[in-house]
Amino acid sequence: MIRTHYEPIQETVLTETLENGLKIFIFPKEGYSKNFAFFATNYGGMDTRFFYDRAWRDTPMGVAHFLEHKMFDTKDGNALQILSANGASPNAFTGAAITGYYFEGTEGFQENLETLLSFVSEPYFTKESVDKEQGIIGQEIQMIEDNPNWQVYMRLMAALYQEYPVRNSVAGSQESIAQITEETLYQCHAAFYHPSNMVLCVAGDVNPKHVFDAAKKILPKEGKGRIARDYGKPERPRVHEKDTTLAMEVSTPIFQLGVKLIPPEDGRERLRQKLLGELVCETWMGTSSPLYAKLYEEGLINQSFFCGYEAYPGASFLIAGGESRDPAALREAILSEAERLAKEGVDETLFSRLKKAVYGNQVRSLNSFEYLCVEQARAYFAEEDLWIFPQMYDTILKEDVEKALHDWVDQERTALSVITPKGAGE
Repeated sequence: MIRTHYEPIQETVLTETLENGLKIFIFPKEGYSKNFAFFATNYGGMDTRFFYDRAWRDTPMGVAHFLEHKMFDTKDGNALQILSANGASPNAFTGAAITGYYFEGTEGFQENLETLLSFVSEPYFTKESVDKEQGIIGQEIQMIEDNPNWQVYMRLMAALYQEYPVRNSVAGSQESIAQITEETLYQCHAAFYHPSNMVLCVAGDVNPKHVFDAAKKILPKEGKGRIARDYGKPERPRVHEKDTTLAMEVSTPIFQLGVKLIPPEDGRERLRQKLLGELVCETWMGTSSPLYAKLYEEGLINQSFFCGYEAYPGASFLIAGGESRDPAALREAILSEAERLAKEGVDETLFSRLKKAVYGNQVRSLNSFEYLCVEQARAYFAEEDLWIFPQMYDTILKEDVEKALHDWVDQERTALSVITPKGAGE
């Protein structure tokens, strides 16, 4: 076990790599009554084509999400019910590049941890249960497809990327999930749900040795290494489509604007791009920026407006969204401001204040056990050292933000997705 204390943020991390390849991170929180455990696999909705058992495998969209739903089934019942009965609050999620199972609670930690490790590592599927789940997930898909916020995001992804699988829904489609069988689920579990492709993160006042012993006792003794994935042809820098519009039952147009970036291959540089991207967004159009005040005063945005940076393996982008009475005019105003800042420069006083604010928000987020564990897992799979962010952040200067605005933002790299009210203009 390695114990590392990060003085700038007053955080201690215990790490251990088991013989089967499982990486374990523990955040000791002495005196806290709450505990949190997160068990994740480096497998998500975009991993539909992969190399396993000496051959490339193609699977339908939505398998990772379907598998997440079915993993709670056990021969003896349902793991959700078992964890809940023992005082835990369990849940799970599937993202584009990660699937995670977790619980939080104030008692029964060791028993709940062993339950978590057991049901995630021991699949149990039947044809009857898979057929039933297809109906349940089919209804879920129909619900999310009727959600304007989901539609505006997925249509933005399809506009930004021509082939990259992040443009596909994590849940899949009615047609794709109909192709999923219990054999599909067992195959994907065998490929991705093994210790060397997973990570366990724990936060709370726990005994580290008990955590390690539980993992050694319950999980397979051997791992299989990382799985090769195929995400299609390399994407060109420019967007696939500049505009996409869909009419739905909304009272005000909903928009999302994306700026397509080139993701670095090196983990340190990916972390730096993330930190720089977040600071660029705040300086450019965050709530304390001159542009935000101007757009709000003109009625082009309201309190629903947001902006930020997102990244997946092989893809990264800036995103802004919310409600707007005139998304086209808003896009022009946002792009014009990027051009102005790149040319005239960012106000030094404003930059200094925003840099401190963004850093402060990052540090405060570490108070959340869930954020600690989930972000650590994501960073581990992305081969990023999450804990060097204070030093990395110090290297970002005003000139870096100005250069990023100049290099990143132009019409060819920008896509606008809009959901308009049905009947508008008819």
